[in-house]
Amino acid sequence: MRGEPGVLTAETPFMFATTSGTTGEPKFIPVTASSSTSMASSMRLWSYYALRDHPAMLDARVLAIVGPAVEGVAPYQRLPWLVRRHHALPSAAALIRDHETRYFVTLRLALGHPISSIATPNPSSLLRLADIAARRGDDLVRAVHDGVLGTTELEPIPGAGATGRDLSAALTTGLGADRRRAAFLEAVTRRRDRLVLGDCWPELTLVACWLGGSAGVQARHLDAHFDRHVARRDPGFVASEGHFTITVDDDSAAGVLTVDTNFYEFIAEEDIDEPEPRTLLSHELAEGKRYYVVVTGANGLYRYDMNDVVEVRGFHGRTPKVAFVRKGRDMLNITGEKLHLNHVVHAVRAAERASGLGVWQFRLIPDVGAARYDLLVELSRPVWTGRELEGFAAAFDRALAELNVEYRSKRASARLLPPRLYVMRQGWAERRCREEFARGRREIQHKWSVMRPEWDDSSRSEILRVVDGLARTEMAS
Repeated sequence: MRGEPGVLTAETPFMFATTSGTTGEPKFIPVTASSSTSMASSMRLWSYYALRDHPAMLDARVLAIVGPAVEGVAPYQRLPWLVRRHHALPSAAALIRDHETRYFVTLRLALGHPISSIATPNPSSLLRLADIAARRGDDLVRAVHDGVLGTTELEPIPGAGATGRDLSAALTTGLGADRRRAAFLEAVTRRRDRLVLGDCWPELTLVACWLGGSAGVQARHLDAHFDRHVARRDPGFVASEGHFTITVDDDSAAGVLTVDTNFYEFIAEEDIDEPEPRTLLSHELAEGKRYYVVVTGANGLYRYDMNDVVEVRGFHGRTPKVAFVRKGRDMLNITGEKLHLNHVVHAVRAAERASGLGVWQFRLIPDVGAARYDLLVELSRPVWTGRELEGFAAAFDRALAELNVEYRSKRASARLLPPRLYVMRQGWAERRCREEFARGRREIQHKWSVMRPEWDDSSRSEILRVVDGLARTEMAS
């Protein structure tokens, strides 16, 4: 980073990408011309397969939501030329500092066009757009009608190299009053009693977003905003460290391993704690098995532990198709039960089905002293019936026991007490995310932490109701 050549790569880096900082400080990954070309090639190949299966995806505009420029290189520039040519947003939209304003402007500009495909890694970005559409639909329709942006609050992010006036000029170029489009959007509002994203874009063919891991929980909420005839496709196992899979099927998080651009080694999930675990090569992987990924690449990574767990879900010829499952070592343990993230996700889904309650977001925290877990949930709708909440908590407990034999044993012997359910105030998860963004976490890389070792003070202040399996249901003070 100080300009010394030949440290990690023979080729001189022209920029550095950062990891998401899941553990410790973010790491800087060299980006060379050849590694950037390789990444772009993988993106073109993904686009080719998507276009093969959905030939109408470029018939109208493309809404691609990406992060702001990083180290001076805008992510928009890395998109395939065919996608950039149809792009609905100017790159300046990503430079707005305030998150609410950024999403409002993004939606305002996108609503001015027919959209045939949407691409954004994190499905929560689309859920934020849907929320703004429902809350501020009148403002959006009026802005389209009048040919204005709808806001003058355009403070740029630090280091953007632009002023608010620069952003305004870039974002308003070409805007004009569009009464016909506004009338169409008004009709959507009258028909649905709110502005529904999917109805605003009847031309929409494809939504590309993460479908696996904890992001898959958010992706399920898209059903409320987009018809099921709109295809869903995972953008692939992509990180700052590289582009590792090419997705060739809809409704699946699994993609073909990019064995032409990186060298991979794998460690079986059950062997990761061994002092010298055996590593396997790509051709030695087995269907249905889960592995930790170790990567060597032209970007200077050498036997780099991604701390990611993937699952093999079929093959493309002889090449494995793998899906991201979870971050590695995502585990909570009080007394030997070793709860994995996938246990918790499946148990919450089972509790939703059993109780009929919908969960917007959730988090599990161990209370080691009390030998029990605290489950924090933000529900999709307000619930005041104690019986429903108690049923949810009991179903969650039962599901964990079914999924994890050690949890069942510990609960049966009372070494673990039943979990406590904390119903959080509406918007709790969003406010926690904004706090992290304010502390410098990059939004495009943000991953919600389903499992945390301890409470944070902010969440303590957001408790709406407590359901304790050992006591009566209580209202928070």
